[in-house]
Amino acid sequence: MKKKVIVLGAGLVGKAMAIDLAKKFDVTSVDINQEALKSVASFGITTLALDFSDAQKLSAAIQPFDLVVGAVPGFLGFNMVKTVIEAGKNIVDISFFPEDPFLLDDLAKKHNVTAVTDCGVAPGMGNIILGYHHQRMKIDSYECLVGGLPEVREWPYEYKAVFSPIDVIEEYIRPARYVQNKQIIVKEALSDPELISFDGVGTLESWNSDGLRSLIKTMPDIPNMIEKTLRYPGCIEYLRVLREGGFFSHEEIEVKGMKIKPVDVTAKLLFPKWKLKPGEREFTVMRIRIHGEEKGASKSYEYNLLDRTDTATQTLSMARTTGYTCTAAVNLVIDGKFDRKGISPPEFLGEQEDHYNFIVNYLKERGVIYSVKIS
Repeated sequence: MKKKVIVLGAGLVGKAMAIDLAKKFDVTSVDINQEALKSVASFGITTLALDFSDAQKLSAAIQPFDLVVGAVPGFLGFNMVKTVIEAGKNIVDISFFPEDPFLLDDLAKKHNVTAVTDCGVAPGMGNIILGYHHQRMKIDSYECLVGGLPEVREWPYEYKAVFSPIDVIEEYIRPARYVQNKQIIVKEALSDPELISFDGVGTLESWNSDGLRSLIKTMPDIPNMIEKTLRYPGCIEYLRVLREGGFFSHEEIEVKGMKIKPVDVTAKLLFPKWKLKPGEREFTVMRIRIHGEEKGASKSYEYNLLDRTDTATQTLSMARTTGYTCTAAVNLVIDGKFDRKGISPPEFLGEQEDHYNFIVNYLKERGVIYSVKIS
């Protein structure tokens, strides 16, 4: 009998994961959005309409399943994972919630639950790669540059949201943390812009974002670590203008006697413009550089990813690169190969060579290929 997996969230990435997992497991896709559920159901996948904020209904819904996959917007993520843990169910999650996942570590251990968090592309695969090398060398520096962009640059935004748009805005306002000479540096998001050239793409602009997340806590011995987001050049300027103008603010203001949050208005206006049009293609670009000492000698590793929309299946690259990393981890957990109890960020997955190789090969079989340069 097939094992049963429930995928919470039927958006662009949740849908891709449900389709991928349905090749091997009995999958149910859950969302409050009926249109999203119809799209998933067209692939023969069982669907269920549910409000994730209702903890009691969520707990009841996941009971028949062997494993839960989380793909909800970040603002729902922490409480969703907490509910799943309290229900005693293992979970692999890509909700990228702002709260510290280790706040749930004791709870997960108490309920004998394996909870893998942040298991996407970045954070996610970048952590897995770093976790692998961290076990095999003394690392001096880690740099991850990553972005998901439309192939066609279209004025004025030159950007389309390929995951939860509200989480995209969070990237522009959440303070960015990185590590320099073993000191945690905090700067505003969108700071330290830099133009960088990538093969097959051209020149992109990088800026500080809060992508290190768990690595700051789990890799304290690495003296230099940074993650930066990539966009088309010029994009950062209009984002700064919007932010400085208060358009991303969560503080309520009064307009004609009504209390509103500026970010809600901004989201309402921008999200339709950031939505990919039918047939529109996008790509994911990532470059990871790791330098240190291995077996007594200086060693550097550079990983490069350039993945594009799969036109044959109409699966977006961000859904592929994020979703398939997550579904690879699902296989490891549900098959009992990774069974560490408590909260496990992706770097823990990468520590063991057979887990690392399984994930790399799983992605390669689906056309998501990381090239490696060693020097």
